[in-house]
Amino acid sequence: MTKLSEKYDLMVPRYTSYPTAPHFRNGIKGDIYRQWLKELNPTTPLSLYFHIPFCDEMCSFCGCYTKVVKRYDPVADYLEVLLSEIDLVAQALPSRFKASNLHWGGGSPTMLKGSDWKRIIERLFKRFDITDNATIAVELDPRTASIEYVKALSDAGVNRASIGVQSFDADIQKAINRIQPYEMTAKVIGWLREHGIDQINMDLMYGLPNQTTEMIEREAELAIGLQPARVALFGYAHVPWMKPHQKLIDESALPNADERWQQFEASSSKFIEAGYEPIGLDHFSLPDDDMSEALNEGTLHRNFQGYTADSAPTLIGFGASAIGQMHQGYMQNVSPLKQYSERITAGNFAIERGIELSQDDRLRGYVIERIMCDLSVDLNFVCRKFDVPNTTFISEIEKLKPLSEDRIINLSDNIITVTEIGRPFVRLVAAAFDAYLDNGKGRHSRAV
Repeated sequence: MTKLSEKYDLMVPRYTSYPTAPHFRNGIKGDIYRQWLKELNPTTPLSLYFHIPFCDEMCSFCGCYTKVVKRYDPVADYLEVLLSEIDLVAQALPSRFKASNLHWGGGSPTMLKGSDWKRIIERLFKRFDITDNATIAVELDPRTASIEYVKALSDAGVNRASIGVQSFDADIQKAINRIQPYEMTAKVIGWLREHGIDQINMDLMYGLPNQTTEMIEREAELAIGLQPARVALFGYAHVPWMKPHQKLIDESALPNADERWQQFEASSSKFIEAGYEPIGLDHFSLPDDDMSEALNEGTLHRNFQGYTADSAPTLIGFGASAIGQMHQGYMQNVSPLKQYSERITAGNFAIERGIELSQDDRLRGYVIERIMCDLSVDLNFVCRKFDVPNTTFISEIEKLKPLSEDRIINLSDNIITVTEIGRPFVRLVAAAFDAYLDNGKGRHSRAV
């Protein structure tokens, strides 16, 4: 396995979209977005994402769009603009829509005050029909949480919380500037369950500075003891050319490709032994979680929040830098907070870029999503589904032959199946179908 991890230590996208964000163009603006909104089918529920781009300090590993603030005033101002954007979108829709999935990410959504959540939820209920079984999920930073805050989330209807941990090891926490003792995390999870928020996600990382296989095994055991319904086991993506604050991390302390592989394998084994089902590239869920159910039913999806059981075909993004997805294409709000605020306050959408999908994009996006989610795709079925010749993917099959020879995939009669050995390399399999990858745009994270 050492030879494989070294041979395929390549930079490829994470495929939370296709085409990927580096290939979005500036030609998609508010007028196109307005037209796309008008064309939506009112009978189809929406998924809504809200980006809160604030933190009280910067974690060195972070790859998100966020700003460090020490006062509440900028957050309060941003909330007013976000509420205005909700109104703008709702007014542009052809009728009143249902929403089946609401997700707050960041940054840290818990930079909002507890009382803010009541205002946000009331505005959403005013503008949308929130379904009775809607998932209302919030990314929560235990370092800023209190039992009163958790109660406010519960009172607002939040039913799933995603807990950022990354590492339980004190030395690694210092190296990544995120001091969060195990006891703090355990206490907050206890508060969540006490207040009825019992769907708990947890984020861990491997490949962090000075991390060893023994450390990540211990961290997996601690995580299992807290019984989250889902675990995301991300490989740290060191991309200082995109995120300059990552230069604070000592590159010489980062594990090499083989060490990263060993860490992933060791921690994955811990979760599987504890009864978690492996989901795609790097997620694990308990068998009774709806993500496991979606995997078994073939309805698992992947979007900018990662793997999801959300079946809504339309994702509308709110907030600075937020990305949305529709049948017509992808669109992204402008990132600088000043520009975002000025555009929304003036009664305009804040869309800055995106991409209109061609039929070939949809074809390849479908193949890539099925590979990333199911670790398998029947190209014969795909060609029939999209009404294209069964010779469409001849060159891609040729690209995949070395992966087949290395037992990363099984390839037979145009059916591709990623092996268990190949699971960590699934992004490489998907990359064979990426028509944009070789045009020189964008630099990506390591494949493992």
